[in-house]
Amino acid sequence: MSLIQIRKRSLTIETTYHEGGPAPAQPLKLAAACAVIQNPYAGRYEPDLMPFMAELRALGAELATELVQTLGGKDKVEVYSKAAIVGIEGEMEHGAVWHEAGGWAMREVLGQPKAMVPANKAVAVAGYRLMVPVQYIHASYVRSHFNSIEIGMQDAPRPREILFALVMGTGGRVHSRLGGLLKENVSVHDGQR
Repeated sequence: MSLIQIRKRSLTIETTYHEGGPAPAQPLKLAAACAVIQNPYAGRYEPDLMPFMAELRALGAELATELVQTLGGKDKVEVYSKAAIVGIEGEMEHGAVWHEAGGWAMREVLGQPKAMVPANKAVAVAGYRLMVPVQYIHASYVRSHFNSIEIGMQDAPRPREILFALVMGTGGRVHSRLGGLLKENVSVHDGQR
């Protein structure tokens, strides 16, 4: 029997047309794909979470593929992230399984970018909202691409559920002008610079 029982999914798209200054050539799009699943370990301690993490890879691939299609193809994606909100009968480690499963899935779908995939997670009640940081997919120190998006659902996660999210976007902040490494100057290709 599968450890993954999905109750619902959502797709949120946030489009920024300007930030008070001139409109960019293309609006910035950030998108979050979420899935709410039953927590198979709610209310008890499970010493081996590896089978759960392995099975979550398929869900990660579905969410990552949906995001790439939503944003117009993998060549349009410049930022990414992942998140989990665990219902209160679960534990933080039940959300941490998403680090590998969600991160692996996005790297697979995007052609193996090297920058770390930022993340956020919490144990919380239904309706909790979580700010999720994003960054450039090829180098972690591209300051112009540090941004965030809010994720969550009004009725999730219930106490015995987990909300898993993947986030992707088409660029850096609109009107970024604070210096630092520019994406055009990434040269080391080690995921850092």
